[in-house]
Amino acid sequence: MTGERVAVVVVTYNRAALLERMLAGLDALDRRPDCVIVVNNASTDDTRAVLERSTNPDLVAIHTTDNLGGAGGFHLGLKTAYDKGFDAMWLMDDDVVPRPDCLTRLLEVDNSCLTAVREDLTGALVEKAAVHFDLRNPLAIRPKRASIDSAYADRASMPATVPVDNVSFEGFLVRRAVIDAIGLPDPSYFIFYDDVDYAIRARRAGFPILAVRDAVLVRQLDFDQQHDLAGWKGYYMYRNLFAVHFRYGDNWLVRLKPWLIALAVVLLSPLRGGRAEARNVTRALRDARKMATPPTPA
Repeated sequence: MTGERVAVVVVTYNRAALLERMLAGLDALDRRPDCVIVVNNASTDDTRAVLERSTNPDLVAIHTTDNLGGAGGFHLGLKTAYDKGFDAMWLMDDDVVPRPDCLTRLLEVDNSCLTAVREDLTGALVEKAAVHFDLRNPLAIRPKRASIDSAYADRASMPATVPVDNVSFEGFLVRRAVIDAIGLPDPSYFIFYDDVDYAIRARRAGFPILAVRDAVLVRQLDFDQQHDLAGWKGYYMYRNLFAVHFRYGDNWLVRLKPWLIALAVVLLSPLRGGRAEARNVTRALRDARKMATPPTPA
């Protein structure tokens, strides 16, 4: 695999300082990528200036006129890398910094879908990739039953590679054969679950996903998985979770779950999210039904 041409695909939005640190981390890799494609999602801060200051001759900046969301940004960036003929594409957010040998460790593994393993600034394991994502049990309200950081106390206790059911587009490396088979990420997700959807499609097409213990990404921010379910992000969290169940639920009871969740949220709304969350979940259910069919490869 040493002769592969590798492109890094980064999506960024209004986090210029983090992006600059992340790009410096890419410049420090002992195995430099052949291209770094940065999708600037209509940022209004100093992101353009950061990209213009870069001395990396292999950096390609794409400045969108609208915010495409993470899903749209990764769709665009991955399509650009694929159309340029790269053999492997390494997807990255702007709030992680790879260790210098991170890409080297990934490329040592002969598998079509790989992911680096994240830690925080203290060195604690914070990798949320699911080792069990349950779309069979209708009683599993949250399909993620276990993640790497819940299954292993620390990096040292992990085996060299760990099979995972889903990934984050934050350190995910995908080889060209996968895109040939299943196409690109679905931009209609906008934010949340686009990476989960892509991982499910890849595994169901016969491409297992391995987390590589010694490929280290350092997350610059604390994880904040709690979002206001009555706000605009709450709509996407509900809609996209429901869409995953409609698309990939293994039985009709699992595909019924979104209806039951929506009903419970509406009934409990006077005690928690109020009318705003009730509106979010009912609109999400309606719109998720329109997403029930996965995209087909172009």
